Amino acid sequence: MKYLDTPIEYLKGVGPKRAELLRAELGISNFNDLLYFFPFRYIDRSRFHTIREVNGDMPYVQIRGTISEIQLHGKQRTTRMTATLRDTTGTMELVWFRGFKWLKDAFNPGVEYIVFGKPTPFGPRFNIAHPEIEPVTPGAINQGSAMQPVYNSSEKLKSRGLDSKGIGKLVKNLLTLGRQHIFDTLPAGMLSSVKLMSRDEALSEIHFPTDEASLRKARARLKFEELFFIQLNLLRNKLLRQEKAKSYVFTTIGDYFNDFFYKKLSFELTGAQKRVMKEIRQDTLSGNQMNRLLQGDVGSGKTVVAVMSMLMALDNGYQACLMAPTEVLAFQHFESISAMLSELGIEVSLLTGSTKQAARREILSGLRQGSLQILIGTHALIEEVVQFDKLGMVVIDEQHRFGVAQRARLWSKSETPPHVLVMTATPIPRTLAMTLYGDLDVSVIDELPPGRKPIKTIHKYDRNRLMVFGFMLEEIKKGRQIYVVYPLIKESEKLDLKDLNDGYESIVREFPPPDYSVSIVHGQMKPAVKDYEMKRFVAGQTHIMVATTVIEVGIDVPNASVMVIESAERFGLSQLHQLRGRVGRGADQSYCILMSKDELSTDARKRLGVMVSTNDGFKIAETDLQLRGPGDIQGTQQSGIPELKIADLTQDEAILKYARAQARALLERDPGLQQPENAVVRKQLQELYSDQLHWSRIS
Repeated sequence: MKYLDTPIEYLKGVGPKRAELLRAELGISNFNDLLYFFPFRYIDRSRFHTIREVNGDMPYVQIRGTISEIQLHGKQRTTRMTATLRDTTGTMELVWFRGFKWLKDAFNPGVEYIVFGKPTPFGPRFNIAHPEIEPVTPGAINQGSAMQPVYNSSEKLKSRGLDSKGIGKLVKNLLTLGRQHIFDTLPAGMLSSVKLMSRDEALSEIHFPTDEASLRKARARLKFEELFFIQLNLLRNKLLRQEKAKSYVFTTIGDYFNDFFYKKLSFELTGAQKRVMKEIRQDTLSGNQMNRLLQGDVGSGKTVVAVMSMLMALDNGYQACLMAPTEVLAFQHFESISAMLSELGIEVSLLTGSTKQAARREILSGLRQGSLQILIGTHALIEEVVQFDKLGMVVIDEQHRFGVAQRARLWSKSETPPHVLVMTATPIPRTLAMTLYGDLDVSVIDELPPGRKPIKTIHKYDRNRLMVFGFMLEEIKKGRQIYVVYPLIKESEKLDLKDLNDGYESIVREFPPPDYSVSIVHGQMKPAVKDYEMKRFVAGQTHIMVATTVIEVGIDVPNASVMVIESAERFGLSQLHQLRGRVGRGADQSYCILMSKDELSTDARKRLGVMVSTNDGFKIAETDLQLRGPGDIQGTQQSGIPELKIADLTQDEAILKYARAQARALLERDPGLQQPENAVVRKQLQELYSDQLHWSRIS
């Protein structure tokens, strides 16, 4: 066992009970975990203030002075001890509520002390409760130099003496005893060329910085290392896939593709669509398996690109399939793709959990024989009984809804790996895309088709509800349809939010039958009932659909022109953008109305402001990343990427790009990491990603 893998209870000052708390409260199980439990801020102990300078805006102060007039006040449980701190500019009170018997005789008159703590207003003056105090001596550690680390803790840990200061003592013990066991993970040549600190120095400085400059260098080293190994793993997987995963070569652009492109397409492809098709064409000619992520906002034309990619496969004698996360979305793909290909003599089928047995048998037989050319479906596609004759192209829509293992089962339906196109309408910020999908080739459709009008987004408060109802009525009179989305199905005692049941009743009162028809859809309905209600709305039989976020993905109604989102302040930006994308799918002007309560937090106000100001999904995604952090962005749970300890994807794009460039350069020089100087890199990569080797070639 490596020294840094030693269980935390064996560190001096821990023991079994503290170890149990450290595991439960902070996830610290061994020496390495403690070493990488970084301070969240630092207190600069080099600065001294005078008593006259103290004000309420200061988070802490450090003062040199003498201590006198020590007194006890109150009785028993209400006892407190006070003392007077005096410097050349004035006096202030120090106060303690416990620990008197040790402190009462601790201070000597005439001795100068350093007092550190948080100033609190007390009447016209300030006091400091439970200050840190030490006598001024030539060797005192905090006199004019040290930056003091501040660590996250908890009440349970504090009760065991493991507040920030206690955790700092443990880290100091570990560094004192084990620094010789901290080996470098980067080759000496790279440290020199990139001008990075050694790992042991960086870990020492991140916990106990000598000064601001040393802290900056330590952070830079540790951020680079963290991002370097993520990128190295992704790029190495991509290299492995290109070497090992040979795929079909689509040599022919034949009748299916040409007839569709020249005879069936009633509109000109956007420049972005043409660029993406060229990239896919180059992939399918290379002899290597295509693994391409296609990003594009709702309505940008990803489905047409998917259809043309599948037609390439058909022209070369292969089958294609498209997997979607819900039955409604799969059905809509089936309907739209069947309509697009209706005159080309192509057999297209739909397979979902609801497919009847007779139809299922026919589909499975057609797949095995090769007569069924395109199969569209849900998770049903990955069942063992679904066997293709020659599967050449796999399209996965809304890929973040599928786990790695689910995608792998579809990917392995063919002895020769098929080409894979994964699509998402959830825009992903550049830094996150590089980190989550750095082993994929990424294409972006960043134009909307001509004729599409930008959705107008408006923020209204609850007090404006009658005005909003009036606007909805005007749109219905024009023949349009409306979505109204709620965050909850039923009223909650804990959350002050609009709920769907109450909302449905108020909308039916405002838009009564038989003049108006209102659908209701939520996740607790039986699938058949939910699909029935959705199909009624799609067919134009209902004017208003009252729903929860089940409609976020998977319903396409060009006639729907208004999206009303209730309690919009409670939704994340990504979800608001997805919901807004349900309208604006036809040629008519569409609207998204964000309803909120009157009192909003700063973050909520910013989110709603961003939605009103832009329809650009990528700008919205960048803001979402800044507000929420990468851990909450859709898809990261399944990415297999370690939790970032110090790097910040919202701020460290430059370091990320540099780390990726260094990782690429290293693999170009030594693809197998076999050179002696790269042994440390290979070892670290194996330790970090040993459990992911099985998935190294899966998109």
